[in-house]
Amino acid sequence: MSTPKIFESEYRFMLILWENEQLSAAALAVLCKERLGWSRTTTYTVIKRLSERGVLKNEGGAVSSLVSKSEAQTAEIDELVEKTFEGSLPAFIAAFANHRRLTESEREELLRLIDGPADEPGKGGKKP
Repeated sequence: MSTPKIFESEYRFMLILWENEQLSAAALAVLCKERLGWSRTTTYTVIKRLSERGVLKNEGGAVSSLVSKSEAQTAEIDELVEKTFEGSLPAFIAAFANHRRLTESEREELLRLIDGPADEPGKGGKKP
């Protein structure tokens, strides 16, 4: 199953949820008012919309995520690479590396990830 699309304002909302999980809808509305300037109605609308798309669940007034932050980030990167770089991960990395000079520790980390075991998702190598 693919990760449901989370749009920018929804992602900012999800950051609050991931940071404070599990919350009541009312407590989430208070945090969204403080951090995003949203009304209670806006927060409840976003909760409903994300619940319908399978991003979170709202049961008995308790809101919790069904999609992890890591899953959301991975889906966003996959979409960016596919849409902007025609699916080419090397082209994406080259564009990023040309835009900003990598530190020696960043280079080492990237090489470690690339050279990592192929059978561990997210640890380098190729996906099965």
